[in-house]
Amino acid sequence: MNVPLGFRIETFQNEYLPADATRVDAVVTVTTTGGGATPASGGAAEVIIVDCSGSMDHAYGKLTAAKNATAAAISAVRDGVDFAVVAGTEKARMVYPTTPTLITATPANKADAIAAVGQLRAGGGTAIGAWLRLARQLFGNRGGLRHAILLTDGRDEHETPQQLDAEIAASTGVHVCDCRGVGTDWEIAELRKISTALLGTCDIVADPADLVADFQAMTAAAMGKSVADVALRLWTPRGATVEFVKQVAPELLDLTGRRTETGTQTGEYPTGAWGRAESRDYHICIEVTPGGVGDVMLAGRDTLVRGSGDRTEVLGQGLIKAVWTDDVTQSSKISPEVAHYTGQAELAEAIQEGLTARRDGDLDTATRKLGRAVQIAAASGNTDTATLLESVVNVLDARTGTVRLKSAVRKADEMTLDTRSTKTSRVHKR
Repeated sequence: MNVPLGFRIETFQNEYLPADATRVDAVVTVTTTGGGATPASGGAAEVIIVDCSGSMDHAYGKLTAAKNATAAAISAVRDGVDFAVVAGTEKARMVYPTTPTLITATPANKADAIAAVGQLRAGGGTAIGAWLRLARQLFGNRGGLRHAILLTDGRDEHETPQQLDAEIAASTGVHVCDCRGVGTDWEIAELRKISTALLGTCDIVADPADLVADFQAMTAAAMGKSVADVALRLWTPRGATVEFVKQVAPELLDLTGRRTETGTQTGEYPTGAWGRAESRDYHICIEVTPGGVGDVMLAGRDTLVRGSGDRTEVLGQGLIKAVWTDDVTQSSKISPEVAHYTGQAELAEAIQEGLTARRDGDLDTATRKLGRAVQIAAASGNTDTATLLESVVNVLDARTGTVRLKSAVRKADEMTLDTRSTKTSRVHKR
């Protein structure tokens, strides 16, 4: 028997502020407890979008690897889940089923889908917005868990940036989309824009041989979700301004611009779908009216909710406080959680700016930025990012951020560092 998914909210901050201070920072940790693999309500749907443009057949066996990976993903779809497979070129077409609809996963249907995928051939261009449009139409207005996988090996060359942006906007809130780029000829900014808006992940699969394991893992993760459309509702007092709301673990995702006003001094930020044994951290920054010594304020109330209006279900709640004091010992302490994730945000920025400078030939800026990234990664214990940095710089002293740029860097290594720059290390909780 499945245990309903539960949520626990913890707030980490130094609530003590010096007199006249206005900025309140807090890290909110949301952790799920219990939960089974079956969605609580609304069912589940999965759409797999496979790039079948001409470049997929040019080298490295990318199309064969993509077909094998898609077959693995189909096999991982749980029986009873509605699914479809879409082929993407300069247009989008149905692979399985052949009509533009979802079909319920059964052993027979999944076998037929795998057989249809095996017949895919490469040819044509790339118009990712068209692919997303068909996925959006397939999901329709259904509730429950809605997840898509999008695989491409190239740039969005057969539609305008405005067309892609318009479809991303139309798809926002319709489904979650995990994006993967295979090889090194795709555009990180394009896939990151899609995954950010659609609350998914973005990663590189430099070696096509690794696609099968990656697709299996993505589909298994999606099938493990059991609560969809969860939002973080934030109330702030009159006169306060929300500076930002960011997911900061397991990777960086700025939710500030995704706010939906839901009441007086209240707005909601989407967090997507959740499964068991998940934990995510959110950094909330609020500007408040300054108080005097001894004043106490509820600077924010963060509530995890599902649904809307009269059908809203409260899943958990936390409080963000502000206490003004003239005790320097209290007010000068920096919350370890806030300090850690502020550093992780700077780390991602330093990597992306450093790599851009390197590509532009500004080697001084590249050395300085990537050196700072090495320093932050070492100090924060982000060993994964530290290892990736070593593929583009020679580290002379990690503590001081002293590095030397490597003269020859594989494109795959540079793109891997860029793509995974938003993945953070978790702070050690007190």
